[in-house]
Amino acid sequence: MAVALGAFGAHALESRLDPHAFEVYKTSRDYHMWLGLAWLALSLSPLSESGRKAVNGVFPVGLFLFCGSLYALALSGVKVLGAITPLGGVAWIGGLAWMGMLAVKGRLLVD
Repeated sequence: MAVALGAFGAHALESRLDPHAFEVYKTSRDYHMWLGLAWLALSLSPLSESGRKAVNGVFPVGLFLFCGSLYALALSGVKVLGAITPLGGVAWIGGLAWMGMLAVKGRLLVD
């Protein structure tokens, strides 16, 4: 999805958005890609099903609030959407921290 949105931005939006809005769009695309890679790492790691489900419950919230608000801000120009972005960042960082904490405690490893 991040690749498709990146291609859409490069081919359809760059000439239509002002430079700042396009930078916001690119920031969202970049973090969208990073979250996709984090999800891939999560799916390939030897984690227990319960640990994977717990972290997978937080990542979509981060994606929707962080990347979604930035995509919407870039496309609409509605500045209040920028106030939502940090909530998504907190969810995403929280999910990564939760995954790391449980891994250190050994609770995410497959039994």
